[in-house]
Amino acid sequence: MRNALKAFWKKTPTKIGIMTAIMFQLIFSIIWMTGYNGATDRTFNLEITIVNEDEALGKQMADQLLDNLPFQMSNATTLDEAKRKLNARDVQMVIHIPADFSEKLQTPGQKGELIYWINESNPALIKSMMTGVSSSVTALVNKQAISAGAQAVLTQMNVPAAQAEGTAESLSEMVTGAVQTMNPVAGMNNQMVPMMLVLASYVGSMIMGMNFQQSSQMIGAAIGRLHKFGARVILNALAALATSFVGASFVLMLGGQTAHGFLELWGFQAICLFTFMLFSQLFVLLLGNAGMLINIIMLSAQLVSSGAMVPRELLSEFYYTLSQYLPATYAVEGNMDLLFGGPGIGGAVSALAVIAAVTFVFGLLVVILKKDKAPALVPAAPKLAN
Repeated sequence: MRNALKAFWKKTPTKIGIMTAIMFQLIFSIIWMTGYNGATDRTFNLEITIVNEDEALGKQMADQLLDNLPFQMSNATTLDEAKRKLNARDVQMVIHIPADFSEKLQTPGQKGELIYWINESNPALIKSMMTGVSSSVTALVNKQAISAGAQAVLTQMNVPAAQAEGTAESLSEMVTGAVQTMNPVAGMNNQMVPMMLVLASYVGSMIMGMNFQQSSQMIGAAIGRLHKFGARVILNALAALATSFVGASFVLMLGGQTAHGFLELWGFQAICLFTFMLFSQLFVLLLGNAGMLINIIMLSAQLVSSGAMVPRELLSEFYYTLSQYLPATYAVEGNMDLLFGGPGIGGAVSALAVIAAVTFVFGLLVVILKKDKAPALVPAAPKLAN
């Protein structure tokens, strides 16, 4: 056993494997701890829009919500306009005050109703946060409605003001809340699919790129660098088509939901994979196998900043800005649109195409400009005397 341990330790791949395991721990710890630090304190970056159709008590309630809720607050003219913003993930919740809100409050036996619209085609944290906010808003509006409405009625009955105020506060519920969901997600397994696809796609791409690099080194100078680079790009494209077909097929066969069809999911996954392959390949072309360290950093950074688990609005400015230049951000957005529903994948496809084109050009420049290592000189064999 001792001899076996010594033999393993003398081999460079053994030491590289141990260092890789250590670097995974260090990189993920640093990026995830800094990326999610203070995320729950940045809820003020989330936006809620109010659609008020009641010009009586509803207007007063809407103004108070605009002033008091700890979020980015805005007004929308129509419910359709607000729902378009919600569907595009520009806002995180819509509060709708119907036109008959005040009328119902003043009708015996009826209650005013607030309607909350939430888009589930988002990180799961959005739904849980906005559901909690809706309960708090309903309680706040209910208290204000009781105080305002009942006090006015009792004052008209010539009840002294102090007594009217006390009686109003003791009345029962007058306002209820109804949560409506847009683009519903069927279960936690479906909610996690966008993150799973990004994780599987990028890890597979970076490992494939490392193996292609080793194959390129084994081929040596028998084939020119540009030809080898061209072959790698073609193999990347073919592998992206085949791999995405397998991934999309199994997601749907195992019960995954889709707002569109198999072909759209397959095509978009192929674009994502091809972009990931070119992106991860760039660092290997530049640094050789040492480029895998950069890829580990990129993997961790993309999982944190892509918006698959935590809304990007809750991240620090550094990670939010970084996310705009990483392909996983647009892969997550597009997958959410295809799987759950959304405004469409045009923007995501355009962004991925730009990233793919830029990394292709940089990779080509690296291949053209990078000098091959000079082959080691082999000493000439001594001539034998005649």
